[in-house]
Amino acid sequence: MIEDAINNKREVVELLRQAKLLAVRYRQLTGKPLGIPGAVAEFEAAAILGLDLHAARTAGYDATEIREGKLVRVQIKGRCIADPKRVTGRVGKIDLRQPFDTVLLVLLDMELNALVMYEAERAAVEVLLTKSGSKARNERGSVGINQFKAISNVRWAKHNYAQNKSG
Repeated sequence: MIEDAINNKREVVELLRQAKLLAVRYRQLTGKPLGIPGAVAEFEAAAILGLDLHAARTAGYDATEIREGKLVRVQIKGRCIADPKRVTGRVGKIDLRQPFDTVLLVLLDMELNALVMYEAERAAVEVLLTKSGSKARNERGSVGINQFKAISNVRWAKHNYAQNKSG
């Protein structure tokens, strides 16, 4: 049983390695992204932070972990960025009707490797999403990456990204 789990994990790691290469090549040939940053971000977060990933379509959260003896439900968002010095774009939809405790934004480089992970508590996300003034934010649950960074803390950063951080 344990051996099967280890073999499955190895196979997933290899499949994601191949998927990353395929996605990078696809972008090079077409100029368009292949829609896998979300799946890669989830796996990168789990591997780096030790999160327990949950089945696809779990309402509200993608992973859990135990912190100070309590179960924490983590919603993971991933975004690929072309220039770490100039981070632009939006965080995917965050649905406040769903259960989660934190939102983890994983920024990936163009080769789909994790650069940095920002985490915001649910209360801060709720304040940001319900603040008046933006249809995208209020109705669609979507915020800019920089808005999200302003309410979050760096949970993890790649060593050279942390040293050269301006994004």
